[in-house]
Amino acid sequence: MSKLYFYYSSMNAGKTTSLLQSSYNYKERGMNTLLFTAAIDDRYEVGKITSRIGLSSDASTFKNGDNLLLETRKVLEEKPIHCVLVDEAQFLTKDQVFQLTEVTDQLKIPVLAFGLRTDFLGNLFEGSRYLLAWADELKELKTICHCGKKATMVVRMDENNKAVREGSQIVIGGNDRYISMCRKHFKEHVIY
Repeated sequence: MSKLYFYYSSMNAGKTTSLLQSSYNYKERGMNTLLFTAAIDDRYEVGKITSRIGLSSDASTFKNGDNLLLETRKVLEEKPIHCVLVDEAQFLTKDQVFQLTEVTDQLKIPVLAFGLRTDFLGNLFEGSRYLLAWADELKELKTICHCGKKATMVVRMDENNKAVREGSQIVIGGNDRYISMCRKHFKEHVIY
């Protein structure tokens, strides 16, 4: 039975590395994977999934309005697909998460989605909200705060290394802009 999995965490927990390792494991067994990543994420190269430790792979991109069920069907016309993997899944829309449930339910292909749970203000992203609601299995990947406790939140920093407390939900960046923290330190930087 195919399932929809949501692997979530704050930043720097190894989500992309885990995704690329999963894809490698399928390919090592002679199976085909279909990788998706958000077109908006241009930190390394559009259409490429790249981890901080240097692993990378080509991927199809998605943006608002794209139909991931139809995209998967198109690829299936050319070759069998044994697993669909989605990086930056927080950027999915509600409709796209529904389409991924259809990939598992109609096409019987497992889907592994990897993404952030919350934004820099502690609010759920749209994609994460519906993955948390509709995924068959939820898996938390863990990283740590500077204090050693589990980091569950992400703080956006400005050019003066001060916490940002308002602004657009989506600002693409990495270690240069975001820091993972435990809830206590998140509140100290963002709330109080």
